[in-house]
Amino acid sequence: MNRAEYQPAYLKLWQSGELSRRVELGLEKLADCTLCPRNCHVNRIEDKTKTCRTGRYAVVSSYFAHRGEERCLRGTRGSGTIFFSWCNLRCVFCQNFEISWRGDGRTVRPDELADMMLALQAHGCHNINLVTPEHLVPQILEAVLLAVERGLRLPLVYNTSAYDSLDSLALMDGVVDIYMPDFKFWDPEKARLYAKAPDYPEAARCAIREMHRQVGPLVTDERGVALRGVLLRHLVMPGGAAGTEEIMRWIARELGRDTYVNLMAQYRPAGHVSANRYPEIDRGITNEEFQQAWEAFRAAGLHRLDDDAAAILEEIAFVQASRL
Repeated sequence: MNRAEYQPAYLKLWQSGELSRRVELGLEKLADCTLCPRNCHVNRIEDKTKTCRTGRYAVVSSYFAHRGEERCLRGTRGSGTIFFSWCNLRCVFCQNFEISWRGDGRTVRPDELADMMLALQAHGCHNINLVTPEHLVPQILEAVLLAVERGLRLPLVYNTSAYDSLDSLALMDGVVDIYMPDFKFWDPEKARLYAKAPDYPEAARCAIREMHRQVGPLVTDERGVALRGVLLRHLVMPGGAAGTEEIMRWIARELGRDTYVNLMAQYRPAGHVSANRYPEIDRGITNEEFQQAWEAFRAAGLHRLDDDAAAILEEIAFVQASRL
């Protein structure tokens, strides 16, 4: 797709007045919250909280031009990333433990969140990258409406664990340009043990199908920078704990072999993981484990692998060859 011809999805909803209606509907849902699969039913309008520990307004840890994201997101000028605090999962190994478990950051009102989006656009970022948005869909919609009225025109990236409700995704239909879900676990018992959410695998499958229905496979501009579609992440874990082989087969079968996948090799013990607690994942992954993940990717018939993952595989192959 030619970037000069591109317009973000939310412009049509804004021009028709539908974006304003989505804001109103989202706030109504916030009063009896079922905005994620936890279904806590608390009145967050009155600042009542439960699992995600977030009330009426979003908490933001940081925002900046991120140059460590996938190449198709960061491009040459960075991905305009907003890190939201707290989370609706409880991943014991979370590498952003201070943000997701402790809630480090500050509360921001919709106009402040809109200011952040516009500042990132003014900086030259290729997109607005919303990290951990699952529990904040109404707050994000409020800010997007204000930002669009003031000139926001960048693609929106919904950077999620995929522990999303279909209600929330319906609110974002026609608003989000790029969905970037992480498919973490295939097995419910592993999801219960490591993320405290045994329903995660089924919730993720439903959510990712809906994301793909809305935006389809990833489309990039003439320079390889993402404009629209699904970019699916999968963190390879020690001992095959994530269920990589099953997940790769599911992606190919349900979403199609053209699905863009990032196999991530950066797992390391963090958060609550130690030799005494969760010892089976108290190590990084081996080269062999990452190689097996890539083989599962290929065996499923998938072929669109993120550049950074491909570079890791090249390095592994080089090291293995040098040992011969």
